[in-house]
Amino acid sequence: MGIVPEEAVNQFRELMDQAVEESLQKTYQNVHQGCQTETLVRFLKAREWNVTKAHKMLVDCLHWRIQNEIDNILTKPIIPTDLYRAVRDSQLIGMSGYSREGLPVFAIGVGLSTFDKASVHYYVQSHIQINEYRDRVILPSASKKHGRSITTCVKVLDMTGLKLSALSQIKLLTIISTIDDLNYPEKTKTYYIVNAPYIFSACWKVVKPLLQERTRKKVQVLSGNGRDELLKIMDFASLPHFCRREGSGSSRHLDYAAENCFSLDHPFHQQLYDYIKQQSLVKEPAQPIKQGSFHVDLPEPGAEGTEIAKTLESELQKFENGNGLSRSINDLKINDD
Repeated sequence: MGIVPEEAVNQFRELMDQAVEESLQKTYQNVHQGCQTETLVRFLKAREWNVTKAHKMLVDCLHWRIQNEIDNILTKPIIPTDLYRAVRDSQLIGMSGYSREGLPVFAIGVGLSTFDKASVHYYVQSHIQINEYRDRVILPSASKKHGRSITTCVKVLDMTGLKLSALSQIKLLTIISTIDDLNYPEKTKTYYIVNAPYIFSACWKVVKPLLQERTRKKVQVLSGNGRDELLKIMDFASLPHFCRREGSGSSRHLDYAAENCFSLDHPFHQQLYDYIKQQSLVKEPAQPIKQGSFHVDLPEPGAEGTEIAKTLESELQKFENGNGLSRSINDLKINDD
């Protein structure tokens, strides 16, 4: 965890011990999972070590969890299975293994995710369920295995297929990003960007200055599919499927679906879906599982998120109008010189 200002952590802990009302205690335990200090540090980092702001952020998070019944979201399967498969096929995310440090490795298919097979609420529900499963099942299990607190993960973002159509997805991605920023801060140690096309390079150039310094430091843009660099921190078996080829390029459609960590047939998604179905039976054994998305209040993006979204829309619009391509090529030429 590194050196942290102990005074700030101690002040924050006292505030939480004194001010957290009984109704918030259960959901607070679901947030910290026995790693209270690490949780307080995450919220402090997210608010630049300002104890008052970090305390407000965490209490707001706890109220959000209660108001939206987040503690019960792992008892709410997306059914029927065909609908969940459609969500998985259009919201490409999965877990491929662990880094050598013991951190879960999550893979996200940014470029090929279409988000067009279900309502926004199903995609938000699915995203939060993966967050909660990570925090309540995966991370505690990893901590137990390694004999130390493991509270973060690494993410590998595949930009294969990134197109101008991403313009239509910015709103949903901003909603999901805002949920994570407000309620799951500092859960990702490093973001590895792979298979980045020129359109990403242009967008990254304008977005990077808008990000907070701590976020910028977490992002590493790797050459090609990042295989060689990623093998320095994880074994081959934990590489996402799109990083396994020699050289660049993605392999979204493999011969064996179980190797594709985006697929519902991958062991991670099978275990996750089985877990949620089992939890639903434990929660309401006498009630039939009903179809319908689990509605979560969709947050308004903060100032930073709004500015980033507008900047991305503007940049992608330039590409759509044909103005961005020549400028991007010129940028690449300059960078190559």
